[in-house]
Amino acid sequence: MNFGAAIECMKRGARVCRAGWNGKGMHIYLEDWLEGTMRIGLDRRIYAPVFCMYTAQGTHQPGWLASQADMLAEDWEEVIS
Repeated sequence: MNFGAAIECMKRGARVCRAGWNGKGMHIYLEDWLEGTMRIGLDRRIYAPVFCMYTAQGTHQPGWLASQADMLAEDWEEVIS
């Protein structure tokens, strides 16, 4: 599927990946609720929805940005688990 269809899948709560990604289990998803406390001070912050990547190292990386190649790719697929 194309990137537009991948975004629509993520809006429905699905996870997606590119067929060529070689990291085990790597995928992206839309996180619609993030909240945190700053390391300095006690300010609480609530964040707007953001794309996150589940990395090959098993961590969640908020703020994933698509490259031009990602946006033009036709090899997006829904992660089924």
